[in-house]
Amino acid sequence: MKQKMQTIGGELKSHVKILAIAVAIFWIVFIVNESVFNGRLNSFGILPRSPIGLRGILFAPFLHGSFFHIVSNTAPFVVLGWLVMLRGISDFYAVSIISAVVGGLGTWLIGRPHSVHIGASGVIFGYFGYLLFRGYFEKSFIAIAISVAIAMTYGGLIWGVLPTQSYISWEGHLFGFIGGIIAAKLLSPAKST
Repeated sequence: MKQKMQTIGGELKSHVKILAIAVAIFWIVFIVNESVFNGRLNSFGILPRSPIGLRGILFAPFLHGSFFHIVSNTAPFVVLGWLVMLRGISDFYAVSIISAVVGGLGTWLIGRPHSVHIGASGVIFGYFGYLLFRGYFEKSFIAIAISVAIAMTYGGLIWGVLPTQSYISWEGHLFGFIGGIIAAKLLSPAKST
């Protein structure tokens, strides 16, 4: 029992460390961008249908346009990211990468012309999509229970995939969400019939 508790404690420490490092990177980049570069690093975001804009797939999740933007992304990144991580640290990394790539490519393909898309919300919507659909693909009681709890708690996020406000990248939200669904399918254990 003691060894099991130590193992769980070690895993939780790893989870906290990984999430803390990611959030610290977001905030350090934001502070440096605002105080040293006067927001110019935001040009490294996703620029739709521009060859140079493809670099934004890598950089956009780490860039935020305002204090409100980074604050509003921090809590859901930590909460939803941790729920993904409970499945396994490797799942957290896989869902993060798949959501960022699918979200970034989709945004690059259909994003509004002359716009720059930045922020971690595409990855956050990826976590949301993964957690919602994991129960559907996995068909285990725990996965379904988590999916239902996420739907009840964060269900309102779904409206973020619609073009409601011009300054919000609904394209990033939509394709990040789709990336999360793809990750849920790819990472679900194969069921034999």
